[in-house]
Amino acid sequence: MLQSGAAGGRGCALCPLLGVLFFQGVYIVLSLEIKADAHVWGYVGENIKLKCTFKSTSSITDKLTIDWTYRPPSSSRTESIFHYQSFQYPTTVGTFRDRISWVGDVYKGDASISIINPTIKDNGTFSCAVKNPPDVYHNIPGTELTVTEWGFGTMLSSVALLSILVFIPSAVVGVLLLVRMGRKSAGLKKRSKPGSKKSSIEVSADTDQEKDDRMAKLCVCCAECLVVSDHDRNRVQLRDFSNDASKGRG
Repeated sequence: MLQSGAAGGRGCALCPLLGVLFFQGVYIVLSLEIKADAHVWGYVGENIKLKCTFKSTSSITDKLTIDWTYRPPSSSRTESIFHYQSFQYPTTVGTFRDRISWVGDVYKGDASISIINPTIKDNGTFSCAVKNPPDVYHNIPGTELTVTEWGFGTMLSSVALLSILVFIPSAVVGVLLLVRMGRKSAGLKKRSKPGSKKSSIEVSADTDQEKDDRMAKLCVCCAECLVVSDHDRNRVQLRDFSNDASKGRG
């Protein structure tokens, strides 16, 4: 009985320790998280970016490594195409030789690469693996790449999209102009009806028009006054000249 009780006591004492180890293991597994696009589409000859980001609980050091691998469709064979550890090491053999470019930034959690001059033969699955000791346990996401050739349908869809982008703003501007013209025409018809009440805007417009009319009339009157004054002054000068001439003859 004593031995049984002692064994039970030791078992209970180990439970907290096992719990701590379990949660510590879960923490280690989840301490490094990697994300990548599930699907990427591109065209032959146009550079394609394979995006990969990561989050680590440890600070970035020179021990951080990044590995990109490629697996062709319907095949289990994988091929290493890129390695990073303080420097970039793109593959120097195989179909991706001199066609992998580093576009990431490890200090921003970016492990992305770019494929230069892609072809249809590049279709397949690309995997991004990151290790940042002591964070080395993580998921390895895969990206399915589909490369297609430019065709008449693709060019037609691009032209249609461009036409839509140009047509929509022009149509909106045209509709707004028509609405504005319609409102102005309705306002003119409403003002032309006898007994119709005018809005404050119309009253203000009428007031401004009346002011302009009065100013125009005032300018005309001033011009007439000047003309009359000049005419009277000329008559006076002519009369004085005649009187002086008469006195001279006398």
